[in-house]
Amino acid sequence: MSPETAPPQQAILQFLLSLQSPARILVAISGGSDSTGLLLLLDEAVKAAPHLKMSLCAATVDHALRAGSADEAREVAALCTSLGIPHTNMIWEGDKPKTGIMAAAREARYGLLATAAESFEADLIVTGHTFDDQRETLQMRGMRTEQISTGIADAVLFNRRFWILRPLLFSSRADIRAFLKERGVPWIDDPSNEDVTYERVRTRRKLSADAGAERNIRAAWEARLALSARGAEWLDRHFTLHGGLLGQVTPDGLRQDRAVLDYALGRLTAVFGGQPFAPGRAHMAHILASATGSEPGRMTVGRVVFDLRRDGLYLGRESRGILPLVLQPGEAGVWDGRFYARNGSAASIEIQAPKDSGAQDTSRFIESITAQTRGGWIPVTSTGMRECMQRLPKGAWKRAVASAPVLSAEGNLLSEESARMVELTPYFAPFDRFLTRFDFIFANRLSAVFATAPYARLPLRSIDGKTI
Repeated sequence: MSPETAPPQQAILQFLLSLQSPARILVAISGGSDSTGLLLLLDEAVKAAPHLKMSLCAATVDHALRAGSADEAREVAALCTSLGIPHTNMIWEGDKPKTGIMAAAREARYGLLATAAESFEADLIVTGHTFDDQRETLQMRGMRTEQISTGIADAVLFNRRFWILRPLLFSSRADIRAFLKERGVPWIDDPSNEDVTYERVRTRRKLSADAGAERNIRAAWEARLALSARGAEWLDRHFTLHGGLLGQVTPDGLRQDRAVLDYALGRLTAVFGGQPFAPGRAHMAHILASATGSEPGRMTVGRVVFDLRRDGLYLGRESRGILPLVLQPGEAGVWDGRFYARNGSAASIEIQAPKDSGAQDTSRFIESITAQTRGGWIPVTSTGMRECMQRLPKGAWKRAVASAPVLSAEGNLLSEESARMVELTPYFAPFDRFLTRFDFIFANRLSAVFATAPYARLPLRSIDGKTI
């Protein structure tokens, strides 16, 4: 998936050659020119190269936000039928939010696409993002930060399950439309693409061509990948996790390159705070200034307490603002942005933080805490945890325990036998929903630190012509 601008046919062929085979590809198609072009380009390329052992299926997400969307979905279904491509229409049902509609629609869209991919037994999902989308994104992000942006990622892992790839990310919309016109295939123009209430539409109207965009993106991608690798190495050398609750950075780790510290500490803050994004630039500057200072002390940023001591920096979730989560039998959810839970028991359960950790022996709560990894049960009291607790700063460990997940039913702590019916695993808020390939190395190393299963690998055998 080369970040060099390429004609659509060339980009698609290069994409198919880079894929592991055999593969079943789910094409996300709205009926617009980009996604319609993507479907036809893939269809022609797959039929012309049966030896690649690729097959297609397609899904349309009807957001049900405007009149006519259902008719458009039926038009797409008819196109897929004419091409012999299995198609499903997914409808975003239920009440829609009055604010943040674009973000909510994105969440719903990818969730529905993943459901469609499951039903089709697809190996990956592809979307029709183009170089025009990339330039708009770079422009919008450039107005918010002076840092070089990686723009739209060419590969994103959704829900730890499906890779979403964008094979036309460096092909122009004009070239895709020219291809469709040559084939005599019409497309649907979404009226929201002309609605200036949306930032992207306003940006599109005033955007001027940037001849250096491809070069800038390539440099940003390479830099981000290198930073992820250096951050992973930093985790190995300088970070320790205690009981799944308390992180510790060695003093030497705080003296490493500032860019690596900014990257790693920012993402650890998001993980321990249960937040989908790292703190902003101002907050990160505050964290780094405190963490690299000579004076011990504590501060709280992004729901995380940073406790600088002579033996390093300790970080853990602050005990305030932790809301309970009730799960009925068979239900699943994310508690506090930090733990994924699925209730496999026959009773309703509640997950909450300890109610009064300051007034009782914290060891009682440690006995009730278990971290079920994706490979099986590992009680945090095992592997010398009791001895480890005695060596940790009491204040830091006590705060960490006060943010621990406690399982109960009808007000009583679950027995070990009942707790085994509840799947409880660490959840990485900045990675487990959407993980770009640029952060993959760091996130995968973090999974190892937390003793969780590794992330699904890219379904590619090569990137930019290089074997992976």
